[in-house]
Amino acid sequence: MEARALRELLEKVRRGEASVDEATAALARLPFADLGYARVDHHRSLRQGFPEVVLGEAKTAAQIAGIMAEIARGGGDVLATRVDAAKAAEVVALCPAAVARPEARAVVIQQTSWRDRGRGVIAIVCAGTSDLPVVEEAALTAHLLGNRVERISDVGVAGIHRLLAVRDRLTAASVVIVVAGMEGALASAVAGMVARPVIAVPTSVGYGASFGGLAALLAMLSSCAAGVTVVNIDNGFGAGYAAAVINRIEGA
Repeated sequence: MEARALRELLEKVRRGEASVDEATAALARLPFADLGYARVDHHRSLRQGFPEVVLGEAKTAAQIAGIMAEIARGGGDVLATRVDAAKAAEVVALCPAAVARPEARAVVIQQTSWRDRGRGVIAIVCAGTSDLPVVEEAALTAHLLGNRVERISDVGVAGIHRLLAVRDRLTAASVVIVVAGMEGALASAVAGMVARPVIAVPTSVGYGASFGGLAALLAMLSSCAAGVTVVNIDNGFGAGYAAAVINRIEGA
């Protein structure tokens, strides 16, 4: 249940427009709903400001659709990540309210009007075009959480002049997410240029010695630039969520 919906329910009880029994029935499923294969956390939006997010990678389309439909009953937006195109098509067929977002490898249900809940813009910077799926996952997450997002693509350190050309856009942001594979040097370069929180996302992009993103992960964790926080390999969702929490206006 969304905090907004809970307040509306309590106001109806106060005004006599809803009975105590009706309110009790609505709140009965608040903690979680047991679907047999999943226990959907209906309380998460009240605790954290956004409903439970579904990791779709190892779930069936039916499981994803069932969980998303249950979360949607709370009235808020729903996000499922790591859903490939074939599985996304099945989810949409099973849950008509859902919309596939293939660029972010995600499926969403949007039920609320978007409103800006952030202090400023979240800039998402990537080293190369191959990093864009992770960028889009981060961007979608941050946007659904009520943030303005600016994407800055293909400014890797192999052509550092491209990064220097967008310095003004970086310094104007409230939070910067840096997405990079290969040797992951872009995070250090950006963090050395801005006085903003920098969230680094190593990607699995790269040849053999990149070890599926491990080289970039270790480089980002070992950054000599201050203020770099690192999330897991390819974890655009985690970066977008963390940036939204940092950028959120209290009470928004």
